[in-house]
Amino acid sequence: MPNKRRTKIIKPLLLVLIILGFLLTHFFIPRLISEIRNPIVGLIKRNKNISHQLMTDQNLEIKSKTLSINSFDDVKLSARLTYSNLDSVKSTVILLHGIRSNKGYFIDLSNFLSKNGYNSVALDLIAHGESGGQFCTFGVNEKKDIQILVDYLYENENLNHIGIWGQSLGGAIGLQAMGIDDRLEFGIIESAFSDFKTIVNDYFDLHAGFSFAPFSNYLVNRTGNIAEFNPNEAKPIEYCENIKQPILIVHGNDDKRINIKYGKDNFSKIQSTDKEFIEIDSANHTNVWKVGGKTYFDKVSLFLDKQQ
Repeated sequence: MPNKRRTKIIKPLLLVLIILGFLLTHFFIPRLISEIRNPIVGLIKRNKNISHQLMTDQNLEIKSKTLSINSFDDVKLSARLTYSNLDSVKSTVILLHGIRSNKGYFIDLSNFLSKNGYNSVALDLIAHGESGGQFCTFGVNEKKDIQILVDYLYENENLNHIGIWGQSLGGAIGLQAMGIDDRLEFGIIESAFSDFKTIVNDYFDLHAGFSFAPFSNYLVNRTGNIAEFNPNEAKPIEYCENIKQPILIVHGNDDKRINIKYGKDNFSKIQSTDKEFIEIDSANHTNVWKVGGKTYFDKVSLFLDKQQ
């Protein structure tokens, strides 16, 4: 009799758990992938990129202003334009942050670039910072917003000779943008993935201790349905084949989030005759600048100066 009672209790309980698990998997978990302003995600402690202390004269009067533009689908985007502190401008560099970061991360870098004769435009990607929107599409839509930003800089700010510098998600978007718009005349791409579906599967292995591609692909397809984008188009490596502009690809060889092999895969597909791969020894996903230090920024400065 007790066994029968337990069975009557356990069976409905298991059924409830199965249904609950399905509902969570189908409706909630996919939102954690692309819904940037999801309040649950905001509670999760994430490692943030560690900046390198860039030496600039604290007495410099660096001029900047906030830009407000509309995305390709009419969402407000916020950016900060920082002007060169020199009489002449070498070029303008668009700065793209990683996922769940914002343009504020680039304040020191913008000042450094200003001191060295460059304008910079630090953009809050859609759903980040002061920009509108709810979902990240991992470059599928964001690359179109970069085109809109370039249009704006040409037409409203009278700026040309524009390049791009992106980290992680920003790097992946940078590759896609360079692949469709040769007005982006050079690029610095740090720690970027090559294929969205592949990296989501890798993240499962990293955080859950296992990976099963059919399951992670199912979640990716669901997040695409929810956020209204095609995840199969989030493949920076395919856009690399169209890149003929000068470019630096940068990756730490201790990156557990996005393996350095993906940076090398992207590099191998780039068609530019002026390309360089910089491997930062012992750097992980968040401390490329800190580990690379002055040596790294000297290489970047030489690359930028070559583009003049």
